[in-house]
Amino acid sequence: MSAGPSLAAPTPARAHWPSLAVAVALMVVGSVHPLLLAGADGQADHSLAMAWFWAMSAGLVRGVGFIPRPPVIRWLLGGPAVVLALALAAWLRWGG
Repeated sequence: MSAGPSLAAPTPARAHWPSLAVAVALMVVGSVHPLLLAGADGQADHSLAMAWFWAMSAGLVRGVGFIPRPPVIRWLLGGPAVVLALALAAWLRWGG
């Protein structure tokens, strides 16, 4: 009888270099050129910053090889989330 989830050994996680490279690039660009995260009036664009930092956070989490167990958190901080957050940031910056 099994009352809960399997306690089998999880698959070992490895670094995901594309996600880590995107996260480091976002970190460097955001540090060197913070006005990229500002609106035309020079004020902080909080929606853009949220998308930017989501992409950076997801890239760092997935990039170092950490894969969260809860499915929602895994989705929010996984590799596809990096692409989605970058697309959102680009749309907020140049398309919206």
